[in-house]
Amino acid sequence: MGYRNYTQLLGINHPIVQEGMGPFGTARLAAAVSQAGGLGTVSMPGIPENLAEGAEVLKRDIRLCASLTDRPFAVNIPVGVDSGGQSLPDAEVYIEAILEAQQESPEIRERLRAITTSAGFPGRFVDRIHEAGLVHQHKVGSTRQARKSVDAGVDVIIAAGFEMGGHAPASGMHTMVVGPNITEAVDVPVLLTGGFRDGRGLAAAWCLGASGVAMGTRFIASNDLDWHPAYRQAVLDAEESSDVAFDGVHGPCRALRNSATDKFSLAGSLHRAGSGNDLARVREKIRLMQRAQIEGDVNNGLVLSGQVASGIRESIDVASFIPQMMAEAQSIVHSLAN
Repeated sequence: MGYRNYTQLLGINHPIVQEGMGPFGTARLAAAVSQAGGLGTVSMPGIPENLAEGAEVLKRDIRLCASLTDRPFAVNIPVGVDSGGQSLPDAEVYIEAILEAQQESPEIRERLRAITTSAGFPGRFVDRIHEAGLVHQHKVGSTRQARKSVDAGVDVIIAAGFEMGGHAPASGMHTMVVGPNITEAVDVPVLLTGGFRDGRGLAAAWCLGASGVAMGTRFIASNDLDWHPAYRQAVLDAEESSDVAFDGVHGPCRALRNSATDKFSLAGSLHRAGSGNDLARVREKIRLMQRAQIEGDVNNGLVLSGQVASGIRESIDVASFIPQMMAEAQSIVHSLAN
């Protein structure tokens, strides 16, 4: 099946990827996902005033993940810009931190297999990522962005639909539309993200020409994530229309509706979202995300979540969930073929 190109490229068993889910640590979750045969992802730690301290936190999380699994994992870094079109300062610092961590030990060099970039054009990082022997995955929200990224040398495209949680594509395109558009347009492995929670979604992604799926919200509702339990419960309690898109960090974001999202209404065109961002405003929004993730304040913090939360009613154990999801998808495809 088509997914084998992707799993062989990364050295994993199942084409099921845990999304970058910062700005708080996901090293333990990433290790659990990788150990279960998927690809776990260590998330970036926000944009602190002292980026050198942030870089040390990121390296610490990479070391922790590598110590908890002997399987491949990835690290996610947004590479967005501010309101003036200038690159935010964290991307350069964090990419270098990843490459430094990679050289610290044979175990990290063996297990750290990929960098996933998102939220901006990654062209300036492609050569450095490849020179380090890493696979470069990049998340896009449109066919134009996918083509441009592949032309720049990206190895894997993650095609994001607007229903996803966290940083959503400014194009406003949804997974069922943008997914097959992108799988037809590029000749590298494509993962779909936005709206997936079980084997039915993985089977659907295969039918749309993708190699696999990436999920974030599904893994929030798991017993392997270190975030505050109130955050997980908020996702489990979500219903249809509980979510809202708001003016986020690198463009539109999706979260559960509360007093925090009301502060950042998404007025006018999606393409203008984030146009008022400066670094201070970005840091304010990141602090509100961490307020929910770390402190459990789901009323006044930003509870990033996708629309798929409306269908998630139980917390999972990653070790059993990932192989079960894969088996379910294969069973569906085989039954359809028969």
